[in-house]
Amino acid sequence: MSKPVAESCLQNQQVILEALQGVYSLPGEVLEVGSGTGQHAVYFSEHMPHLYWTPSDLADQHPGMLMWLSDVNHDRIKSPLILDVDDEVWPVKDMDYVFTANTTHIISTAQTQNMFRHIGATLKSGGIFAQYGPFNYNGNYTSESNARFDQWLKQRNSDSGIKHYETLVEYAERNGLSPVQDIEMPANNRLLVWEKTI
Repeated sequence: MSKPVAESCLQNQQVILEALQGVYSLPGEVLEVGSGTGQHAVYFSEHMPHLYWTPSDLADQHPGMLMWLSDVNHDRIKSPLILDVDDEVWPVKDMDYVFTANTTHIISTAQTQNMFRHIGATLKSGGIFAQYGPFNYNGNYTSESNARFDQWLKQRNSDSGIKHYETLVEYAERNGLSPVQDIEMPANNRLLVWEKTI
């Protein structure tokens, strides 16, 4: 098996890093939900040495992820967790930060609700959840390319698709998370930042 490479990670990791450096400014522990290949965990932990990073994903993603993690020469990445948003309980708690990239449009509406429920339970009070990807606003796509992408997603899996920002605010607030930043990113993406307020 050759090391998997996610082209989207290569394209977006620097701009996400620059945004996260302002969001994850204090030392702490990060849970990454949906780490995939593990490229983000490797890149961000290398460039933000004040953080300890815990990658996670479904079991079938771990072999490729472990290939990336085996090249790391520091101890700031913890052993990856097998984690499913549909699990009844997540095997981690009291995190300072949670990060996810390009996951919300892949999973279903019900799974998105589960993810927010778990993140609300996982974060410490005052903890920060940063969520990268494309989102709709006021019922509309932010670009023609996002509209085409959403159509492609739904053809592949009718339960997936770009989620509406206003709906995510409802899920967040239901679980003790309040919106604090909405950062414009390249290629019609955003970085949504939520704070655990209870």
